[in-house]
Amino acid sequence: MRANQCFVQVCNFIVHERCVGQVVTPCCGVAPSLIKNPVAHCWSEPTHHKRKFCTVCRKRLDELPGLHCMICEYFVHGECVDFAAADCRENATYSAGSEPRHVHHWREGNLPANSKCAACRRACWSTECLTGYRCEWCGSTCHAGCRSLIPEECNFGMLQPIFLPPSSVSIPRTEVPMEAIIGVHVRPPPSQRDFGCPRSVSEEFSSGCEGRSGSGGGSTGAPADQDHRPDHGKQHRDKTPDDRDEEVVKVYDGEAAWSRRLYRPVVVARNCNEHELVSAALKAYHVAREPHEFELTDALAGDEPPLQDPTPLARVTRLPNKRPALFLRFKELESGGGSVRVYPGRVAGAGETFVTVPIVGEHSVADLMALALERFGLDPATAVSDYRCSEILLDRGVSERVLEEEERPWRIVVRLARESVRRMELARFYLQPRRDPHGPTLALFVASLPPGLSERNYENILVEFLGTENKFNSIGPIYYEYGSMVITYEDAAKAVRALYALREAKYEDKHLLVMLLPSIEPTMVPAGVKPLLVFVNVKSGGCQGLELISSFRKLLNPYQVFDLENGGPLPGLYVFRHIANYKILVCGGDGTIGWVLQCLDNVGQDSQCSNPPCAIVPLGTGNDLARVLRWGSGYTGTEDPLSLLRDVIDAEEIRLDRWTVVFHPEDKQDEPKEQLSKQLPASVTTGSQSEDNSQILVMNNYFGIGIDADLCLDFHNAREENPNKFNSRLRNKGVYVKMGLRKMVGRKMCKDLHKAVRLEVDGKHVELPAVVGVTGVVHLGQIQSGLRGAMRIAQGGHIKINLRSEIPVQVDGEPWVAAPSEVVVLKSALKVGTSLQIVCEERKWSLMRALL
Repeated sequence: MRANQCFVQVCNFIVHERCVGQVVTPCCGVAPSLIKNPVAHCWSEPTHHKRKFCTVCRKRLDELPGLHCMICEYFVHGECVDFAAADCRENATYSAGSEPRHVHHWREGNLPANSKCAACRRACWSTECLTGYRCEWCGSTCHAGCRSLIPEECNFGMLQPIFLPPSSVSIPRTEVPMEAIIGVHVRPPPSQRDFGCPRSVSEEFSSGCEGRSGSGGGSTGAPADQDHRPDHGKQHRDKTPDDRDEEVVKVYDGEAAWSRRLYRPVVVARNCNEHELVSAALKAYHVAREPHEFELTDALAGDEPPLQDPTPLARVTRLPNKRPALFLRFKELESGGGSVRVYPGRVAGAGETFVTVPIVGEHSVADLMALALERFGLDPATAVSDYRCSEILLDRGVSERVLEEEERPWRIVVRLARESVRRMELARFYLQPRRDPHGPTLALFVASLPPGLSERNYENILVEFLGTENKFNSIGPIYYEYGSMVITYEDAAKAVRALYALREAKYEDKHLLVMLLPSIEPTMVPAGVKPLLVFVNVKSGGCQGLELISSFRKLLNPYQVFDLENGGPLPGLYVFRHIANYKILVCGGDGTIGWVLQCLDNVGQDSQCSNPPCAIVPLGTGNDLARVLRWGSGYTGTEDPLSLLRDVIDAEEIRLDRWTVVFHPEDKQDEPKEQLSKQLPASVTTGSQSEDNSQILVMNNYFGIGIDADLCLDFHNAREENPNKFNSRLRNKGVYVKMGLRKMVGRKMCKDLHKAVRLEVDGKHVELPAVVGVTGVVHLGQIQSGLRGAMRIAQGGHIKINLRSEIPVQVDGEPWVAAPSEVVVLKSALKVGTSLQIVCEERKWSLMRALL
């Protein structure tokens, strides 16, 4: 280290000596205590990140696998995740009767390239270290020293016109993690060692500097602990073990660490005193408290004698070829009491982040609440009637336990300290109003039940899984055609039990899909703001939707972004049902767009906004609807997601005509009535069959008969048989070409199409030529590429087509083989009138167009 520089051994923070007084970045050891409302992160799978830095140890992530939060830009090493501060974005802050005030959420480092300070307009990013700050809401960047020059309130930046403000969203106070609510499914991060495997000899080898060159034993953060200090091992490697002046000891953090064989190696001088040894152990576990409050005991001795001066390590029990093992213990005061921190949460009028309250062993939770309210400047007489106290634990997430009024807080502290000093440090007492801002009702979305049953049947099925003790208070709305419904509870604890019970349930060998839904207060949405409801099909276009949904969750409020794999469009439409003016963004292929519009047809009339504008990000293989609406052939992955959202804001709204296609099958005595419905795709048969066995479909783009439908059907069947082979849009188009070449050689099913089809337009019979519209797959490709046009046969508002034999057909890319029937194309669409709004963005070089 250079002269006149200071180095923090816990977090590796380096600063000039003259600049120490200007540091605004809290150390990772004290950062958890500064968080007023902790929010757990949603960790991703471990992967390698280039040009990123760990927010805990401030070192690069290039060499070691790292994790990142899928909601905010928080990056950590796998071994540092236990020390990450639970300061993710707070996306649901609704509180009835309070004036919304939104402030910046600053995150240090990992800024985009060419970022400039919003205050001084100079570059504030770097690829060499963790520096600069970025607001997770509006994207503003600044220097650490310039943060005080920027106004505290945040307006969400350029996305403010479509941003769902957190002050309008509420979620119930339950232990359900956020990733379970928004539908993120990942493995738990590998923050601990797999103890099914035995330790290697090097991990248990006796003390010496080479002991630090390995993995550091079974510690969850040994490599980071090794990097927290300069490496002096080179100058001692030639010395024998007896000549070395340093020793590596294993420090266990209480009973929990001992039972799980988790320790952290601590390097100290052989002749160190007790104060130095305890200080090193506290630094290893990021505990920012005075060393005289703790002690180290001999873990291998039966009665755990505490280490004492002058040479504490000389009296430690040693086993052959093993490192010394110590327990980090909290000293219980002789007075039988101490001080605890109490946080106010969303208690109105409490300006302090926390207050320190001295208590004794006989103080109850009710006494603690009264003392805390007095220090917050509030009326302590209302402690029991208006407030409740919870134990919040920030260990690997955020867990909450509501305390009874008779419990003893100091005994809780002593119990936690016995289990783990780190856990005691991360525990806090939390004051909350007894009235939940979310309100008394809590909604669960339940899907994957058989469609078309009665309300009584659905209720009996659910009660069979839940039992009478967890029965819901009400049921509805019910989406009969999809086998989905919403059930509501007035007891949050009962709703959580029902959530986990239904997730484990199976009906007809299918797991039920259950989601806990947030609530939106429409009066808290500012005037002029049209929140954007985002639907993403993560499997479309070679799984490009996974990248988009992650980006949109970071750019927007994650409660306005929905994964269509989790219940389809219905949960999002239900959550937004009370908003009078909002927009929809659909990320997927033509089938995804039709799916969303079909659900909007069914539930839109029960919403405040029955006809919201819809925009498209084309992710499918064909993307014919997006191409017709001039959105381009598909999302390539090179476009900035932020620019896509800006296009939605600036796009112009136009009208999209929709059509109804009705199939009237021929009456045959020897053919069952279900034959036609079996031939139709699943997306068509659901809830679209009339009493006379007619099938009703909504056409958004085109209705094809013949060779184009035949080619689409072959591709659809091939993808259904081997879905894993169709994860690339380029490969999918190659398969289209191969199938098209085969169709050129022999067209058996579509041969003599003009003889198998009779066309009637506006009541007049139209003679079909031998070649109908498209001459073949080459002509079809030229039409789609814009080189040639199709042959127009007729144009009208009412079309009737008689299919005299089985023939391939498709509606908006959904193919099947139609039985002999009469097809009628009408001008009006189901429940929508004559049109829907479309968003259209005019850009000469755009790879994508806007649709609504």
